Amino acid sequence: MNGQPIPYDAHEVDRLRDECGVFAVFGHVDAAAHTALGLHALQHRGQESAGIVSYDQGHFNTHRGLGLVGDTFSSPNVMERLTGSASVGHVRYSTTGGTILRNVQPLFAEFSFGGLAIAHNGNFTNGYCLRRELVKRGSIFQSTTDTEVLIHLMATSSYHAVEDRMIDALRQIEGAYSMVALTNDTVFGVRDPLGVRPLVIGSLDGATVLASETCALDIIGAEFVRDVRPGELVVIDSEGLHSVSPFPPARHRFCVFEYIYFARPDSVVEGSGVYEVRKNIGAELAREAPVEADMVVPVPDSGTPGAMGYAVEAGLPFDLGIIRNHYVGRTFIEPTDQIRHLGVRLKHNANRANIAGKRIVLVDDSIVRGTTSTKIVEMMREAGAAEVHMRIASPPITDSCYYGVDTPEKDKLLAARLPVEDIADEIGVDSLVYLSIDGLYRATTGEARNSETPQFCDACLTGDYPIRLIDQEDGDIPAQLSLLTEQV
Repeated sequence: MNGQPIPYDAHEVDRLRDECGVFAVFGHVDAAAHTALGLHALQHRGQESAGIVSYDQGHFNTHRGLGLVGDTFSSPNVMERLTGSASVGHVRYSTTGGTILRNVQPLFAEFSFGGLAIAHNGNFTNGYCLRRELVKRGSIFQSTTDTEVLIHLMATSSYHAVEDRMIDALRQIEGAYSMVALTNDTVFGVRDPLGVRPLVIGSLDGATVLASETCALDIIGAEFVRDVRPGELVVIDSEGLHSVSPFPPARHRFCVFEYIYFARPDSVVEGSGVYEVRKNIGAELAREAPVEADMVVPVPDSGTPGAMGYAVEAGLPFDLGIIRNHYVGRTFIEPTDQIRHLGVRLKHNANRANIAGKRIVLVDDSIVRGTTSTKIVEMMREAGAAEVHMRIASPPITDSCYYGVDTPEKDKLLAARLPVEDIADEIGVDSLVYLSIDGLYRATTGEARNSETPQFCDACLTGDYPIRLIDQEDGDIPAQLSLLTEQV
């Protein structure tokens, strides 16, 4: 990092890190401008970098950068260069490959058929193994992200047509992903066979739009058409949209954490409004874990819908006992113990007038390491809370995710190390209850979890991994590849 302190964010280190967001437009004169707006709406899915590639009459135009969408695309000169009626865009939080410029997506490569730009959300669970074999065969990688594996698989395919090369490459990949790609005359969109990662189709003034979430359609005034189906490859060109099914049918296993935390509350995913689902989760939690208290306090912002649902179901007042500062970015301060303690206060502060003397129910969406929860509880005690009861709007996170979400190793997860009663002592609450796995399913589907045919991917909560973890089973896979830093 050129001698500079490593960025530290005391709150985010105790959260599951967001995945990535993808966006694409075909057939609109302002394709890149609409893509930039769509990426703004998807900023919650990745804050490390952003990029757009557009195509205009024989030329690809690209701009990528580290940082937020607004920082990367704030200059009018940048947008003026991104001409053309087709574009793809990406916001990134890295789960494989470091935070360096050459890992910023969309990735671009020249083929015999022309250029290809690709943007990816998720993880290839056999990405390292494929990469190793490709390197042995002579492929030269320019990044450390698993997305580049797809490019090399397409480059070495024996098929001629772009669509056939992509299908050939996809059939060699295992994992959880949604992707968009742009060639000279076509936009592609694809979801993994189990549909773990989201991707939706929209329509705007005759143009076709692809996005990770419907909130990105809303920001540009596009009409939601439908979800891309699990295992579906959509091909969009001047003839319209046609659908290809390159994989055998598989049981749908959408990521349940999209409902719990990742998706924006105003999005509709898999036919359900995220905000309403989160309130349902809170109501289910109140039915499972009532407690005598004076008020319900959300841990903002992700705990707010669940706390509202809990309060209504429990018949308790809902109040903002914690105020969040929305204008704090990452700090570049060395993470000493004192700074770790103060870091939570950069984003959260107790609303003392509302807390003092009250028995409160703190509602949050999850506990990962437990460090933030401990500081929040301490803050409530210092503000004079008489009792602090914590209710978590998800089951305990006991296992790491290998499908595009950056979670700590299993031994760093609080619920993997300690039983619930010990976690309560660890974070200093009078009582602690997590939502049950059956309660989570009832709130999202209306029925308890069927262990034989679960509807969701819930591996981080149950250890039930629906896609083979090939790289994890291979003992010769490095945790990180050699290219870690570069001057930007």
